[in-house]
Amino acid sequence: MSAPSKPSDNRPAARGGIRWALADTFVITRRNLIQYLRSPEEIMSATIQPVLFVLLFRYVFGGAINTGGATYVNYLMAGIFVQTATFLSMATGNGLARDLQSGLMDRFRSLPMSAPAVLAGRALATLLRSIVVIIVMIAVGVVVGFRPQGSASMLLAAAGVILLFVFALSWLGLLLGLLLRNPEAVQMTSMSVVFPLTFLSSAFVPTRTMPVWLRAFADHQPMTYVIDAVRSLVLGMPVGAHGWGAIGWAIGISIAFVLVFAPPAVYRYRLMAIS
Repeated sequence: MSAPSKPSDNRPAARGGIRWALADTFVITRRNLIQYLRSPEEIMSATIQPVLFVLLFRYVFGGAINTGGATYVNYLMAGIFVQTATFLSMATGNGLARDLQSGLMDRFRSLPMSAPAVLAGRALATLLRSIVVIIVMIAVGVVVGFRPQGSASMLLAAAGVILLFVFALSWLGLLLGLLLRNPEAVQMTSMSVVFPLTFLSSAFVPTRTMPVWLRAFADHQPMTYVIDAVRSLVLGMPVGAHGWGAIGWAIGISIAFVLVFAPPAVYRYRLMAIS
């Protein structure tokens, strides 16, 4: 007599592995991009503010600032690119906080989805969004007199440094969103971090014009390294030891930010899922 057949197991197969994680990341990225395209106010807020900064510094303050070489508009635009990318990165936490308040993240946590993919999808959507906004800022810069002088490979390298920095800072924004859970609180905290770092850097004025004690900070904080690296590449400046040092620091800081902020963000998300 044949052995009785085992009852069929109708439970869904567990989703695991890199393939499923990448698939989940793509789905979340697509969802966030669609949401962004359906929110004209987000598109306007992401572009109007940096445009105003360009016009303000180009035509109001630019005539009073001596950069010691390059025209001020050429000096300025590298700082604008990095500042814009930084604002977009930190805004990643605002979107996550809104999803938490709406209950969408509860739905995600109830599904067999990769936890890192939920966060990585939002970080990747921010990266793609940043590409569009920076292209717009390049066009605005050209209109007001910006003339990039680097080779095609140098311009691509500058774009790579900016995007790596965007992806790295996005994880800090995600961590703030998970910890604070309130869009207004995330925005205020982000601005409290971004504005001092932006203005106390080489974004808008050479650091040599600052007091000695302030210059010591400005010369060695992360955004100055990233901005100096982007500026050297965009303007085709000789990349000597200082230039390569800036590029190396920019890449190293970006990778370190991913390693520092991504694990606690994923851990916090998983902790919320089981609480």
